[in-house]
Amino acid sequence: MLGAGMHHRTQDFRNVFLAVLADLKQVMGTANDVLVLVASGTGAMEASVTNCFSAGDRVIVCTAGKFGERWVEMTRAYGLDVIVLEAPYGKAVSAEALEKALTPDVKGVFVQASETSTGAVHDVRAMGEAVQKTGAIFVVDAITGLGTMPLYIDSWGLDIVIGGSQKAFMVPPGLAFLSISPKAWAHMERAKLPRYYFDLKREKKYAASGESAWTASTALMLALNEALQYIKSIGMATLIDNAEQLARATREACHALGLELFAAENPSASVTAVKAPDGLDSGVVVKEFRQRFGAIIANGQGEMKGRIFRIAHLGYFDVADLFAVIAELELILYANGIPVTLGAGVAAVQRVYAEIAITDKTTDKITGKELANV
Repeated sequence: MLGAGMHHRTQDFRNVFLAVLADLKQVMGTANDVLVLVASGTGAMEASVTNCFSAGDRVIVCTAGKFGERWVEMTRAYGLDVIVLEAPYGKAVSAEALEKALTPDVKGVFVQASETSTGAVHDVRAMGEAVQKTGAIFVVDAITGLGTMPLYIDSWGLDIVIGGSQKAFMVPPGLAFLSISPKAWAHMERAKLPRYYFDLKREKKYAASGESAWTASTALMLALNEALQYIKSIGMATLIDNAEQLARATREACHALGLELFAAENPSASVTAVKAPDGLDSGVVVKEFRQRFGAIIANGQGEMKGRIFRIAHLGYFDVADLFAVIAELELILYANGIPVTLGAGVAAVQRVYAEIAITDKTTDKITGKELANV
């Protein structure tokens, strides 16, 4: 039986399930256990809280955006004693600030690798090295970080790393996955918070035989299986490099158009956050992308709504897509009275592409040809 009609308690599906777990370990580059949950990434975030901690445990949350604030809300909802290290939107919490806050009674540290709401990244390597020296576990939301930035899970001491199916892994939303270190499993032996659907020890038991504890999303698992074959064929490093080069080209295009980046000091390769020009609501830019060109970019969230717009460049996104997006952006700005030189942003993208072509013979893999033809 093939396709979405495959029953989730058959050997055919068990084979797919086991292959997905093995391939996730390979592309994530970890020897740690990897589990898959039927949930959005937030489900895996919640699982990392309920499975590893007890009420009253002291934890540190590093927050610099809306998704960092989600960690704060979630840990407080489960009765943890939360120390909040906060950086302004567009910035990042420093590893030095985290190291100063770490005390022997801290049981865990939570952070976003890539803060999607602001387009900024945290230095998870330096943070992980600081946490490794303590008894705390380091929990990293890498939902947009995986596949867009280097993450050496084992050597950097990233005890739980969370991913989602809909970002660089290129399939529809609905699956979350997480790598879990031996240190994190040891924390689970002492944890007393209630959990039921997101019981990671139960999931590990079922996963050993190629099943999930609850009803699996067969269609999404089959899609993820195919996406992983593709990622393995080009290499995770190539997928990351594609995002990094497109992010660089996007930033240079914005500079050429006189636009200001929101996270200029520590920009993400998954998404570029751009300040709307004075006098223009970012919601207008988002709306015109959709209505005039059938393209989707994102507005700011919370207090940033109307102030920034966000352009993603991860997964299958390639240089041909970027040419179109920047040309459309130029036309939208021009139509709304913003002084831009038409073609300036596109020319900046072309220059980046041309520079890569000269210096790297694998350009077609990195910036478009293979990604575009999938």
